[in-house]
Amino acid sequence: MKRKADPRILIGTYGVVLALVALIAFGWWRYENFLGLFNVMSVLRYNSMFALVALGMCFVIMTGGIDLSVGSTAALGSVAAALASPYGILQGAAAGVGIGLLVGILNGTLVTRLNIMPFIATLATMLAASGSALLMANNQSVSVSYESGFTNLGQGNLWIFPVPAVIAAVAYLFGSLILNFTSTGRTVLAIGGNEEASRLMGLRTDRIKFLTYTASGGLAGLAGVILAAQFGAGQPIEGVGWELFAIASVVVGGTLLTGGVGSVGTTLAGVLLLGILFNVLNFENGMGWISLSAYWQSVIRGAFLLVVVIIQARLMTRRSQAA
Repeated sequence: MKRKADPRILIGTYGVVLALVALIAFGWWRYENFLGLFNVMSVLRYNSMFALVALGMCFVIMTGGIDLSVGSTAALGSVAAALASPYGILQGAAAGVGIGLLVGILNGTLVTRLNIMPFIATLATMLAASGSALLMANNQSVSVSYESGFTNLGQGNLWIFPVPAVIAAVAYLFGSLILNFTSTGRTVLAIGGNEEASRLMGLRTDRIKFLTYTASGGLAGLAGVILAAQFGAGQPIEGVGWELFAIASVVVGGTLLTGGVGSVGTTLAGVLLLGILFNVLNFENGMGWISLSAYWQSVIRGAFLLVVVIIQARLMTRRSQAA
């Protein structure tokens, strides 16, 4: 007998994609140059940072965990990258990613070795990373070196495509391959579905969880590298609310906050949906019909997250009643 498709997966796969297509169609119909090359590439360039953070968050949430430190880690990574940028592109990138990996390793150790709840563990590292960024930067922005070519990582193009967007695309391709075609990906979903059962089956649950937190930290550090290169300075107070954007993108993309169900592709669609929504609001501001400050972005992110969590909760309740 053919197995009935899980409605949670169907909504996550098709709902966010249809919403994304509808939003793009609306923007194309309403605004001149909405699909112009400059606007499209600007959206891709800016949102690549959030895409990288959301990718790491996706894997963490699929295990049933959470990483609240990604925004502070990105800010810390941007400062480290800016300080190392005079030594070259690779050195600057390595500094940002390396410090992100260190935060991720710390998170993984706290969660898997000391059995601290992910919420508490990553909250602690969020505060530590934020303070470390301010200390390293002496409570001010740190200018990058323009002579070393470091800014090409954020401001350069590969043909017509922004370098940050290319980096994010490669990361998502790699993440999709891991999730869908490796035992590591299957273990990630198994842990989120039932960690104790996965452990009894002999799966290396602690090792995989450790790797997911480490990867999340590294991707946040890479986002910080792009942040510094794109804006020409390490930003110690940047990254506030990035964890909310990442969580919202992951959940809007259909990944359950309880773990066990998720998709890399729909996470990217969630990032683009939120990014283009803010772009639409900017166009509306330009037309003079509405006047919304940047602070409304946080309100919208929170509203998106709340609505999707409510929908997920209702789906889970119906599924439990039908079982």
